[in-house]
Amino acid sequence: MNYLLDTHTFLWFLEGSPNLSISAKTAIEHPQSSNFISIVSIWEITIKISLGKLKLDIPLEDLKSEILKNGFEILALDFEHLLELSRLAEFHRDPFDRILISQAIAEKLTLISRDANFRFYDNLQLVW
Repeated sequence: MNYLLDTHTFLWFLEGSPNLSISAKTAIEHPQSSNFISIVSIWEITIKISLGKLKLDIPLEDLKSEILKNGFEILALDFEHLLELSRLAEFHRDPFDRILISQAIAEKLTLISRDANFRFYDNLQLVW
């Protein structure tokens, strides 16, 4: 299965947080899983750090190596994702989440997220 981790999912996985559901952890750790972290999540993390709304246990400079060390791939933002975004219903207003939803739909990835608003998108596969 191919998964896209929501920003909070990724951070909770890295921290070993008990907030991460058992099904999410199991999906991420399954040997046959391919896990993606969107560049948009890294952008969101960077903004939140600069605003003082987030503190990582590792330096931001080490985030990419931590992503790769965990076997995750970085998903770039491309034109097809933005086309999907232009067609996306307005159930969710957060711009970062809307792009993640669009990427998951366009790439046929299952999104791992606790966000309850994501369930309103019929063509989005979810795990939590």
